[in-house]
Amino acid sequence: MSTPSIANEQLCSQPSTDMGHVSELLQNCDWSHSPLGAPAAWSASLKTTVRMMLASHAQIVLFWGPDLAALYNDAYAPTIGEKHPGALGRPAVESWTELWDDLEPLLRRVMETGETFSAQDRPFYIERHGYGETAYFDVSYSAVTEVDGSMGGVLCIVSETTQRVLSTRRQALLLDLEDQLRAANDAEHAQQIAEHLLRRELEASITYFAEPGALLKTPFQGEGLASSGVSSPAQPSSHTGVAFTRAQREASDHVFEIDVPVLRNGAVIGQFSLTRSIPRHWTDQEVDFARSVVERAWNTAERCRAERALHELNSELEDRVAQALRQKEEALDRIHEMQKLETIGQLTGGVAHDFNNLLTPIMGALDVVAHLQGSDPRINRLTTAGLQAAERARTLIQRLLAFARRQHLQARPTDLGSLVFGIEDLLARTLGPQIRLEIECAPGLPLAMADPNQFELALLNLSVNARDAMPEGGKLEIALSDERVAGQTHLVDGQYLRIAVSDTGSGMDTQTLRQAIDPFFTTKGKEHGTGLGLSMVHGFAVQSGGHFSLISEPGRGTTALLWLPAFLGHADVEPRPGKVDTRVRRTQPATVLLVDDEELVRSVAAEMLSDAGYTVLQASSGYEAIAVLGKHPEIKALITDYAMPGLTGAELARQVAKLDPALPILMITGFAATDGKIAIKTPRLSKPFGQAELVRAVDSLLEHSQRNLDAV
Repeated sequence: MSTPSIANEQLCSQPSTDMGHVSELLQNCDWSHSPLGAPAAWSASLKTTVRMMLASHAQIVLFWGPDLAALYNDAYAPTIGEKHPGALGRPAVESWTELWDDLEPLLRRVMETGETFSAQDRPFYIERHGYGETAYFDVSYSAVTEVDGSMGGVLCIVSETTQRVLSTRRQALLLDLEDQLRAANDAEHAQQIAEHLLRRELEASITYFAEPGALLKTPFQGEGLASSGVSSPAQPSSHTGVAFTRAQREASDHVFEIDVPVLRNGAVIGQFSLTRSIPRHWTDQEVDFARSVVERAWNTAERCRAERALHELNSELEDRVAQALRQKEEALDRIHEMQKLETIGQLTGGVAHDFNNLLTPIMGALDVVAHLQGSDPRINRLTTAGLQAAERARTLIQRLLAFARRQHLQARPTDLGSLVFGIEDLLARTLGPQIRLEIECAPGLPLAMADPNQFELALLNLSVNARDAMPEGGKLEIALSDERVAGQTHLVDGQYLRIAVSDTGSGMDTQTLRQAIDPFFTTKGKEHGTGLGLSMVHGFAVQSGGHFSLISEPGRGTTALLWLPAFLGHADVEPRPGKVDTRVRRTQPATVLLVDDEELVRSVAAEMLSDAGYTVLQASSGYEAIAVLGKHPEIKALITDYAMPGLTGAELARQVAKLDPALPILMITGFAATDGKIAIKTPRLSKPFGQAELVRAVDSLLEHSQRNLDAV
């Protein structure tokens, strides 16, 4: 290696904030420390070459003179990163130190022979962003002569191909990985294949797979790489609703470790960690590559475990062949269980929506008939019976929606202890005199973030199940406590309220316990249960951001465990409403616009409102509603269905809010949930509803609007 003849001093010590000013830097630098001297004294050949280089859009660097002093253009400056602008005018050995043993022979050969050197995807080890890396370039090195024919320097035209080279290589590595994993028949072997690949490709010192809270195997340490000083792997975290895997990185650009959590249905089931003994920058491409390798390896490991389980089942003794075959079938069925439940949930939600649309005109018509014929006892009996049947149907639909996780949860800070003690009498009457009810509430419990009505319904369902499991009597205990959760599969780390409902009943065997929360599964006799109670509780828990599980043994009773997220802020708890007034009051005259594409629902709802004293205008679509609003300025409120073809209720609400921000809007939905797609805040009324509910909702809407106007 040659030594520089001039002291290592930068000509331009202040870094440029704009990579597009190389020409300005050349003019303003102190050239007294450069072997090239002042630009005014440069040779004609050097000046001509520099002018050509600065005007070019290609990445060009010129090494000139016996010291190979470096000059380059704007396009080349980003290629050397932090070396710019200190490399300008200085001997190349000073700024390209880490690759000088590789670069100098190429430059000297071109200067000695005058021959052009070119190569594609030529690797160079370079330090340019605070860390070393191997980069790839298409290069062309050509000699530049002085006017007298002597050798002046080497003109290097380069084009970085690092991303293309790495992408091509890693695609090939993934294809080779799939071939190796396809032949793997052991889960640990599959993981080891991935570990070796990532350790080699990403230069990691330690790699390992882990389940939450426990390692699957001993960490693998690479030969010749120290492990001291490596930070501990981060605890895996759950991200509901994300893809199969997602790489997590620390905030700093230079870190010891990257973690790739493995998710199933929004819950972390494992993690892969990759660490280095010294910090480095992890690019997005490297993280994506690690994620792809981990995903393939984990899938193979799961396949291997499933195959091993099947092999063990098939290796049972001959007298247990029948039982082993049943277990094998159950294991295979379990693989598709969640997908089937999701499909059933979607179907159930759609059916419930259609039933809500059917029940709305039924309940409304019975309400109006009862009101119009209030003096006829026979009609009163018939309408009362019809309304009771419709109410039972509504309750069933609410359970279907809860199972499908499509009900609208009005989650708010809730004092669960006060709520449970508030319905103690109701629970006691539900259980009957043969069952002793005990309620234990830990002191100082935080509020829960939950829908109080749905929580009451869930608690009643659990109590009814417990009662039916104790036909000879017994004890039901409801215990409330708070718990800090970390590293669990089904819950995101955080604070939770834990509600344990324990009975002294008959308990359940393993098979029954496994099926207990499946929809429509019941051990009760015909007409004594729908099989949706526990499914509803499970759906409510998951939709609330919590979890639900059962612990039971035959003859030892059952404990149902419900976790709901804690609310740790400050909030005023709303008082529990009293008994709902079902009477329809006569209202002040007002004109309202009713929009629904279902004619039957729309006509009955219009009749209910008209009977209460409203003047009702109707529209069968969102577009028709906008036209009606333009012709009738006397309209005081808009009542619209959510799910409509063409212009949905949410879209209609947004357009109306722009035209008349003061016009109050009531949204009606058969799904009882709109997935947060309504951009503005609007009161909502769930189908099915009776006349009193509809009128009360519209009255409240108008009263609130009037108060806002009075305040102005």
